[in-house]
Amino acid sequence: MEALGGVVLVLVVVFLLFVIVAVARSVLIVPQASVAIVERLGRYKGTKEAGLTFLMPFVDKVRQRVDMREQVVTFPPQSVITQDNLTVHVDTVVYYTVIDPKSALYGVANFMDGVQNVTTTTLRNVVGGLSLEQSLTSREQINTALRGELDEATHRWGLRINRVEIKAIDPPASIQDSMERQMKADREKRAMILTAEGQKQAAIQSAEGQKQAQILSAEGAKQAAILGAEAERQSRILRAKGERAAQYLEAQGKAKAIEKEFAAIKAGKPTPELLAYQYLQTLPKMAQGDANKMWVVPSDFGKALEGFTRMLGAPGEDGVFRYQPSPDSGTNGLRPEDDDDEVLAEWFDTSTHPEIAKAVAEAEAEARKELPPPH
Repeated sequence: MEALGGVVLVLVVVFLLFVIVAVARSVLIVPQASVAIVERLGRYKGTKEAGLTFLMPFVDKVRQRVDMREQVVTFPPQSVITQDNLTVHVDTVVYYTVIDPKSALYGVANFMDGVQNVTTTTLRNVVGGLSLEQSLTSREQINTALRGELDEATHRWGLRINRVEIKAIDPPASIQDSMERQMKADREKRAMILTAEGQKQAAIQSAEGQKQAQILSAEGAKQAAILGAEAERQSRILRAKGERAAQYLEAQGKAKAIEKEFAAIKAGKPTPELLAYQYLQTLPKMAQGDANKMWVVPSDFGKALEGFTRMLGAPGEDGVFRYQPSPDSGTNGLRPEDDDDEVLAEWFDTSTHPEIAKAVAEAEAEARKELPPPH
């Protein structure tokens, strides 16, 4: 009995262990952004999405878990021969996403190796048709061509190629040295061109500045000459006006002096003897000129004096001729108001020169002081 009880106990323990293992194998938890490929007795059974999934224990098996996120794969440098027979090393990066896990798992033995091989083949085809210079300057074109070829080749594997990037294209060391020398020569050439262009622009600007300076200098000289000529003209006009006014004032002063002297003589009623005496005093003054060498008194001087006396005088009670004033004993001299005001106004227009105007005003005031008061 005890042996039988021990066997039963062992069987119970084994059964419990079997149940536990069966339950554990029947429950599957799939993480987010992943799927599980399930096979039943070696055949594809289904694709389990993220979450809790139940399997048939000992019959169903998870073949592989597939990550559905975008994957980034960097391939080692590939040696590619360009169109001009130069070997370059190209580093590529592929971004892909698994869109059909069943095709990715059963369509190819290893889809990662397939992607790498297709990338290498396509890269050699694309870059092999380009020269070294084109391959170095046409990365965008190479990326587009690679993406198209890879996407078409891997579509049946359940993959989608999002983009392909060329990390680096390394030419041989000798070519790199030649390229560096060429780039250095190009930089020196551009520097020389830029320097020459700068010197050219500087020369143009300097010439333009000198041109403008000469134009401004000539314009200034022209304006100075015009202003100088205008100033000289105004100066001559003012001097002429001043001289004319001075001559007029001098003549007017002399006329007023003669008029005043003649009026004084008339007011004094001189006798013929006084007139003869004055006439005799004037005769020596007439001979004081530098050109006069000899002066002759006319023989009929007495008769002329007698006629002059008879013309100016009248016989008195004693028979002596005395000065007889004319009925109009007033002064008939020139007065400023008797002149043509419009003509004189132009002569004495000194508005453009205050100093001349002041001098003319003072001269006129002085001349008016010498005029005799009206009767």
